[in-house]
Amino acid sequence: PYLYPFPQRPAGLIEEAFGELGKRWKPILDVYEDNGVDVGYEIHPSEDVFDGATFEMFLDAVGGHKRCNINYDPSHFLLQQLDYLEFIDIYHERIKAFHVKDAEFNPTGRQGVYSGYQSWTNRAGRFRSLGDGQVDFGGIFSKLTQYNYDSWAVLEWECCLKHPEDGAAEGAPFIEHHIIRVTEKAFDDFAAGTTDKKLLRAMMGI
Repeated sequence: PYLYPFPQRPAGLIEEAFGELGKRWKPILDVYEDNGVDVGYEIHPSEDVFDGATFEMFLDAVGGHKRCNINYDPSHFLLQQLDYLEFIDIYHERIKAFHVKDAEFNPTGRQGVYSGYQSWTNRAGRFRSLGDGQVDFGGIFSKLTQYNYDSWAVLEWECCLKHPEDGAAEGAPFIEHHIIRVTEKAFDDFAAGTTDKKLLRAMMGI
């Protein structure tokens, strides 16, 4: 009932709720810490933690716990029109898992983000098989590579149109194709050479 900011909620309700979440989750996260395991929360619409702002609220509630991390799923961000690439820039240190899942958002004069009363095929926002939606996976894999992400890229499939066996058969090679083999040197290393101070000063006319 508090998904939308109207009607106005009671003052302090959200703060109290996140405080309670912190009390309940902190002991669980401590057990994970004792066993050297991360928890990756899938940030998901209709959950307590559904975007970057609510993740930060939860992280504060558990005291910035080391094991409080993110299972990154861009499909949920696209459907709520959140910048899923900038999300990686902001939270890359906390991203410990990755659901490779596609989606599309096609608003009309009849419906937009809040279109859940319609069937999946008739919604403005719907999940699609990998490569059939609008998620920029080239950008995502590039960002994760840039930040040295070294964990799993897991196919999650919930397309409302394509047969699941076809989605699985296409999804695995799709992911393999997008995994980036990291270069061991800069492309222009050949031009670096050695430092010749005399030559440098001559180039500057001094």
